[in-house]
Amino acid sequence: MMAVPAAALLSASCPARAASLPPGLTEQEIATTVERARQAFNVPGVAVAVVHDGQIVFSHGYGRRAEDKASAPVDGRTLFAIGSNTKEFTATALAQLVEQGKLDWNDRVIDHMPEFRVADPSITRDFRVSDLLTHHSGMGLGAGDLMLFSHSTLTRPEVLAGLPFMPFTAPFRTQYAYNNLLYVVAGALVERLTGQSWEEVVQKRLIDAAGLPACQSTPPVRGQTDVATGEGESGALPDKATRLLPAVAPAGGIWCSADGMARWAQTYLAGGRAPDGRQVFSQASRDALWAPHALLPLPSTAEATRTHFRAYGYGWFMEDFFGYKRVWHTGTIDGMVSYVTFLPEQKTGIVILTNHDDYNATYSIATTLSAYVATGTSADWVAHWRDAKNAEDAATAKAATTTGPGSPARPFITLSESARQEYAGTYRDDWRGPITVSLRGQDLRMAFSHADGLAGTLSALPHDLFVVRWDDRGQDAEDDSYVQFERDVSGKVVGMSMRVIGSDFSFDAQDLHPRKEASSFSEEKEAKRL
Repeated sequence: MMAVPAAALLSASCPARAASLPPGLTEQEIATTVERARQAFNVPGVAVAVVHDGQIVFSHGYGRRAEDKASAPVDGRTLFAIGSNTKEFTATALAQLVEQGKLDWNDRVIDHMPEFRVADPSITRDFRVSDLLTHHSGMGLGAGDLMLFSHSTLTRPEVLAGLPFMPFTAPFRTQYAYNNLLYVVAGALVERLTGQSWEEVVQKRLIDAAGLPACQSTPPVRGQTDVATGEGESGALPDKATRLLPAVAPAGGIWCSADGMARWAQTYLAGGRAPDGRQVFSQASRDALWAPHALLPLPSTAEATRTHFRAYGYGWFMEDFFGYKRVWHTGTIDGMVSYVTFLPEQKTGIVILTNHDDYNATYSIATTLSAYVATGTSADWVAHWRDAKNAEDAATAKAATTTGPGSPARPFITLSESARQEYAGTYRDDWRGPITVSLRGQDLRMAFSHADGLAGTLSALPHDLFVVRWDDRGQDAEDDSYVQFERDVSGKVVGMSMRVIGSDFSFDAQDLHPRKEASSFSEEKEAKRL
């Protein structure tokens, strides 16, 4: 797709005048940066849009919609999964309810949802609506994500029922740890106060109200054609009648195009007023969402970008960037990564959508283009993140071949059938439910319930330690995990613990504590006899 002519992008609420990119940024610089990032990180397709001074001044597609080299080209209306950029929609929906007097940011959650519970009763009693949005609850990084991702079919009510089992790893409101689960609670709160589904509220009161083209609160279905396919995904779309809405939607369920997200950026930069003049939410709400509510550690790039603080608001990150305020968020889901970033003082917003599961590409593009807007020049951020990724990949590969499971230093062992049989059975975790270990031929297999295909083969290491290698290598290869079986004093296997081998924080296996059901190891009769 060619760059959209400026005249075609003029907002209805803006005077008819020539639209242009912000000073310091050119179409050639955008194209060069995107193509270098595509090559460096093997990204099939990218869509970029730029908003400046109230207008969409640039919208362009690069590459193709899928890994398949014969797939159609990306354009400004291609739907991408925007992942956690959905969070700002959920936070904005809550802001609308605050404006209507139905809610206050400082309200206790239990006053609106009496069934709300977390692991600590005292924290349950003091948990505020704002605490749902700031990632400072005290729960661990990615707590509960296994109920939301990794093929999970759990419903939103089932996810909320698992919330009290999430462990706290830090005192309440003291440490930042990114959390999707509480945004699902925030979505449930929207539903409770409106009497409508989160999908209906976001679609009607935000997406439709702001007039976002090619944007939807539900996944695409069969018959929609201009749709990107993420890395490792088949691209097959379900029938509308059979589609199951995912529990994760309020934290990461929206699909949108570059044109749609650009209009969202226009609305935000205009203080909640859509380009057609409709006030979708107030500027006071926008300012509350964009205000720092919880401090974060500085990034590794802080010195290079002259960043002295980083914080989280309600659904948005913010920091100082070369002396200016920058507001941004990223999203990763279904093999795609998105990035939305604003420099409000320059009246500029930038949208980047990709169909490759690698944040390095979006970070490279977003930081480069933002730097051009802020300073008129930019360091080579593509090279920066390419070199960082190469170093990380090399270190990971070296560890895998020298000390990793299956390496010469830690070879797998072969167990007899009777030894393998000791581990077989059903294990039940309080929040994730049953996990089955079974024999299939010579293999020991593990499968999660409430999941459409999360299953794999166990390979044995000494001392009751295994590695599970998941079947779906396209989606789950990075989530291969250690499985440590536990025995009681009589030597019977009674439970297990898990830990992901890689670094995917959303595969929060460390929070699982599955216990083997009594019938699984033939203790029912003994228990009855006693």
